[in-house]
Amino acid sequence: MEQKGMLIVLSGFSGAGKGTVVKELTKDDNYRLSVSATTRKPRPGETHGKDYFFISKEEFEDMIRKNELLEHAQYVENYYGTPRNYVQSQLDQGYDVILEIEMIGALNVKTKFPEAVLLFVTPPNAKLLRDRLTGRGTEDDTTVAKRLARASEEVEFMDKYDYIVVNDDLQTCVNEVKSIIVASRNKATNNINFINNIKYELNEIAKGVN
Repeated sequence: MEQKGMLIVLSGFSGAGKGTVVKELTKDDNYRLSVSATTRKPRPGETHGKDYFFISKEEFEDMIRKNELLEHAQYVENYYGTPRNYVQSQLDQGYDVILEIEMIGALNVKTKFPEAVLLFVTPPNAKLLRDRLTGRGTEDDTTVAKRLARASEEVEFMDKYDYIVVNDDLQTCVNEVKSIIVASRNKATNNINFINNIKYELNEIAKGVN
């Protein structure tokens, strides 16, 4: 049964470990991480088409006008967004495409791409989230407090997601995400062509029997 790939949109609190989950998933050749477009300049070691699609502000705004982005946002005078054509080409080849973005972008993708599967990664409780943020040792108390305040805002949107995945044990979390993707691929609504084909074949066989 040939199928197109699934678009998996992964979000989560800062400190929930979603980046690590994505890294584990993309070790499997069946998954592709979506490449974003941006108007910022490449940093040393970054490659066009691998890390980002580096384009001009004019090109980006043209993509916005032509509705060629699944979502986009502007940070510190630079645009970032998800090119629809790139995602669609990977899906058409049968790859499951993972898009790791924030909540607003995720919900925007869902409106333009209703078949996308939205997953929200979270630790089992708020105390562990705080401990993970402070345990990084890379941010001061003020930054940690800001991230926790942001999390308290994001929690209001968790019920907009299709699935909530608790990241307590990394491998268990990754396996759960894979199981969700498989289940989503097997939904009847994602297999209309297969259903139509077998319906046609059975009708033809029934004609022969009669």
